[in-house]
Amino acid sequence: MGVPAITVAMSVYNGEPYLAEAVESVLAQTFTDFEFLILDDGSSDGSRETVARLAGRDSRIRPIVRENRGLIASLNQLLAEARAPLIARMDADDACLPQRFERQVAFLGEHPDHGVVGSWSQDIDEQGRPLRCDGVDPPVSHEAMLASIESGGSMLCHPAVMFRTEVVRAAGGYRPAFRHCEDLDLWLRLATRTRIANIPERLLRYRRSDGQVSQRFSLEQTIGSVVSRLAYEERVAGRPDPTESLERLPPIDQLDALFGRPGVAEDVRGQVVADLLYSRHALRGAGMDLLLDHISRGGSRRGLWRTVARLLTFGEPRRAARLALALAA
Repeated sequence: MGVPAITVAMSVYNGEPYLAEAVESVLAQTFTDFEFLILDDGSSDGSRETVARLAGRDSRIRPIVRENRGLIASLNQLLAEARAPLIARMDADDACLPQRFERQVAFLGEHPDHGVVGSWSQDIDEQGRPLRCDGVDPPVSHEAMLASIESGGSMLCHPAVMFRTEVVRAAGGYRPAFRHCEDLDLWLRLATRTRIANIPERLLRYRRSDGQVSQRFSLEQTIGSVVSRLAYEERVAGRPDPTESLERLPPIDQLDALFGRPGVAEDVRGQVVADLLYSRHALRGAGMDLLLDHISRGGSRRGLWRTVARLLTFGEPRRAARLALALAA
């Protein structure tokens, strides 16, 4: 077999409900020269059987089956096993539009100085119905991408991305310390190594659900995102990245020691609190303890009385009372 133009990289863990739709959307691409690696990360549902059935119909699919090791290990294995010079990421619950690969291959061919290209996306619900999105679309140009980093804005939709294989391998792939925000950490590292862009077309249907990682692990994701941006600032300033060799991020209270200066933990705690005030999942979990700790340390109380009211609308009267008592103390 010759070397394909693209390796499509998909990790699956108990993704049976939408898996066939996601795979079929890849197989229906107008650009057809690809291998399709689908790694089953120890699923306990029918995902493995679904992949085997689809692989029997299309020889471009190459299943990889093993025990559960987590998403970051899966992404790095896919990166290592890819044979193509380009990798297209894809998740098991989303759907590509037919022209996605064609548009992205053309863009990278016309822009050899770019190592990564994403696209805009259309949010859909669990039934595949379009969702209204009031947010701002991610930046298109590399210059706008850098400005978005400085303002704390978005960069890329991970399952809509295509990148040059060797560029990402040279950057070290995905880092285990940034679990649940491994993609943001990667984009921030790549932003100083290559140019990054988005095609201003909605080439991916991105599924939103209460069970997705960004909801279930919102607190851990938020902390990792804030720390990854701090690490980016260290690199831009010409200082060593203290997170480079970590397998796991330390607790917030240890960040002053990690970064070698006072005030880092306080800054991170304040940024995380500001981000989690609107997260139903975070405020129902450990985020409440972090919020109360922030108040006890004299942190900013701006907007926190509104959070008391928000907790009541979330159906959390006890947590609302705890927060109100802390604010009144």
